[in-house]
Amino acid sequence: MRTSRVYRPLLAMLLVAALLVASLPALGQGGNTLIMARAVDSTGLDPHTQTAFASLSLIGMIYEPLVISDHNLDIAPALAESWEFADDALTLTFHLRQGVKFHDGSDFTAEDVIASFERILNEETGAAARTNYVSIDTMEAPDDYTVIFHLNTPDVPLLSAMASSNAAILSSDVIANGDPATDVIGTGPFKLESWTPEETTILSANPDWWGDGPAVDGVEIRIIPDETSILAALRAGTIDFAMLNDPLVATLLIGDSTIGLYRTPALSYHVLQLRAAIEPLDKLEVRQAIACALDRQQVVDVAALGEGRVTGPLTMPLYANPVDDLFCYTQDLDKARELMAQAGLEEGFTLPVMVANAEPPTALSEAQNIQAQLAQINITVEIEALELSVYVDRWLAGDFTSCVALNGGRTDPYTMYSRYWQYDARFQNVAGYIDDDLDSLMKQGQSETDPAARIEIFRELERQLAEKAPWVWLYAGYTYTAAQPAVVGWEPGANDSLYYLYEVSLQR
Repeated sequence: MRTSRVYRPLLAMLLVAALLVASLPALGQGGNTLIMARAVDSTGLDPHTQTAFASLSLIGMIYEPLVISDHNLDIAPALAESWEFADDALTLTFHLRQGVKFHDGSDFTAEDVIASFERILNEETGAAARTNYVSIDTMEAPDDYTVIFHLNTPDVPLLSAMASSNAAILSSDVIANGDPATDVIGTGPFKLESWTPEETTILSANPDWWGDGPAVDGVEIRIIPDETSILAALRAGTIDFAMLNDPLVATLLIGDSTIGLYRTPALSYHVLQLRAAIEPLDKLEVRQAIACALDRQQVVDVAALGEGRVTGPLTMPLYANPVDDLFCYTQDLDKARELMAQAGLEEGFTLPVMVANAEPPTALSEAQNIQAQLAQINITVEIEALELSVYVDRWLAGDFTSCVALNGGRTDPYTMYSRYWQYDARFQNVAGYIDDDLDSLMKQGQSETDPAARIEIFRELERQLAEKAPWVWLYAGYTYTAAQPAVVGWEPGANDSLYYLYEVSLQR
C-alpha cells in the first residue's frame, strides 16, 4: 500500500513532464556533445570554498588535485605522478606530472601547488577543508616538478585528504592577480565555456589534457529542477545522461530496458544535526532522548522507499562498528521519555529544523517523519524549508538550531570529520559541540601509523559520537546516474565525482 500511494502521483507527474520535454533540443543537435541533466545547479565555482555536492561535481570536471580517488576509492595519480612519505611521516614529497597546461595555456609547475595550498591554509580564504591540511608547516620546491610538504605532526590521512576537489590546484597567476570565483581556469579534462546559473553550463573537451581523452567534444549540462521531467527527457531521448538525487524517481528506472540506471552505495550520510550550543540541546539527556525516539529505518522507508542503510557516524566498513553496538540505535520511546524527564522537559519543547528544498530531495520528507516521531516525546518540530543557496549560507554561519543535512563521506574517518570534531576545526561552529575526548581521539587517529590501532581509535570515536549525540546519524543512501544506451564507458563511484566522464564515448 505504501508503494502504490507514492508511485501513483509520480506517474501522473511523468505525464505532465512528458509535455515539457518537447521544448528541449533533440539529441541530434548534440553531435558528439554529451547532453546531461541534473536538478540542482552549482552555488559557485571556487574549488577551495565550495561545500555543496552540486558545485563539487562540476568543479571536479574542470580542476584537478594532486591525487584522486579512483573507481575503487583507492588513491591514484592526477597532477602528481608519484609520492612518498618519509619514515617518520613528517615529510610528504610529490613528483609532479610534466607537460601539463592550464586551460589558458600556461604551464603547471610546483609554484601553482604551493600557491594553492598557501591559499587553502590562509584563514581569510575560508577554505572548506582547511582543517585537513593544517599539519602542513612549510613547503618547498627543489625544482619545478617536485614539492615537499614538511609537517608539524605525523599525518597519515593527509594523502587521502588531498584527493578532493577542495584541494584542487589553481593557477598561481589567478590566485595572485585574478579571482578564483570567476576566473575558472583548471587543468582538468573539460574547460568551462559558459555558465548561466539555473539554466545551462557548457563544457568543452580540453585538447591539451595530459590524459587519454575525453572521448566526447564536450558536455552540455541542463538544469531541470523537476526530476520527473529529467526522467521524461531521458525516455524521450532529448538528453543522454542524468544525475538523479531522488530515490522515488530513480527507482522508477529499475527494470527499464531502454535506460541504464547506475545505483551506487554512497559514503555520504543523511543526518539530523543538533547544535548543542543552543538550549535545551546543550543538555546531553535531551540529545540522547532525540536519538532514542527515532526509528531510523522508518525514516529510510518513508523518505527514500527503503533506498539506504541505517548507519552510524562512520560509513566506511573498515572502521565502522555494527550499528547494534551503538547507543540507542533501536528505537526506545520509554528511555527517551525517561531522559526527557531527567532533563526536566517532560512537557517538551519546540525544535526548529532547517532543510534545503533540493539537496537532498528527500530532506523535507525526512524532516516530516522526524517531526511525527519526536511528537511522541512532546517535541514539536517546526520545519523551515529554504532554497539551497540560502540554506548553505545559513549552515556555514552556524545560523540554525538543527537541520537535516546530507554530508559528504570519505574513505578515511579523519579526513571525513576533521572539519567538525576538533577544537580548531573549520566547521566547529557548525558542529555545535566539542569536548576533550573527541578532540583527542581525532588527533590520535591523525598521527597513528599502525592500521589496527587506527581502527580501534576511530571505532571508539564513533561510539562516543553516538552516545553523546551531538548529531543523530540516520542513513547512507545511493548515488544514481542514468544514461541512454549510446553512452558507453561510464563507471560511477561512491563519491559522486563526474571526473571520469572523460572516459565516456557516444555511439549514436
